[in-house]
Amino acid sequence: MYGLQIAFKNFTPAKGYLGSDWVGFKHFNKFFNSYHFWTLLKNTLFLSIYHLIVSFPFPIFLALVLNYTPFHKLKKITQTVTYAPYFISMVVMVGMMFVFFLPTTGIVNVVIRSLGKETIDFLGDPKMFRHMYVWSGIWQSTGWSSIIYIATLASVSPELHEASIVDGANKFQRIWYIDIPSILPTAVIILILNAGRIMNVGFEKTFLMQTASNLSRSEVISTYVYKVGIMGVQYSYAAAIGLFNNVINFSVLLIVNKISNKVADSGLW
Repeated sequence: MYGLQIAFKNFTPAKGYLGSDWVGFKHFNKFFNSYHFWTLLKNTLFLSIYHLIVSFPFPIFLALVLNYTPFHKLKKITQTVTYAPYFISMVVMVGMMFVFFLPTTGIVNVVIRSLGKETIDFLGDPKMFRHMYVWSGIWQSTGWSSIIYIATLASVSPELHEASIVDGANKFQRIWYIDIPSILPTAVIILILNAGRIMNVGFEKTFLMQTASNLSRSEVISTYVYKVGIMGVQYSYAAAIGLFNNVINFSVLLIVNKISNKVADSGLW
């Protein structure tokens, strides 16, 4: 926190934190008045909200399916297959995407051509970037994210299910009236935590997926900070943008938590 003061100074390593000249909100104004600002903000928010909305229900659905799978061996195999992508390095992950989705020799486009259709530049087309980012992320993280829901479902008392079966409830009714209320507090907390990171789009994956042709959609605040603030040796400017990001994240966290407490009677505090 001590180092945040460089966001309000013209920081130079030679002068240090205290010796650098105070410039107030100069770097914030520079960012807000930049012609990149609205494009960066729109790209960051759209990509983050899209990912949050689409990816949130998949781990819950997978956990419910695995919880009602009657075959133990099939359940274990499914868990292994869905967990494995999470442990793939992000560099390897993006490399796989480039290999599979190349316009000329990629497996996906080879299949598309064999069907008599025109090839698609999945990673070069700006319109495809967000879909590729979000859905590849779902494939990679759904299995791992479902672990906490599986653990929550495992803690549900079997007596509740036995009583509901005696009363004639089917699986869907048991899911709706027993399982979903049981995992709801956990789901709400995870949703709040994810909402608190709404401005922090994954830098590594976004940067690796960037190409010259998709830059209009793939340039987000985190990649801009790296290019302009870090590579451009504008440390104060980078710190100012980072502080702006964190203030927005913290504000969203407070708002979502307050709404959650009123609507679902559950929150972080």
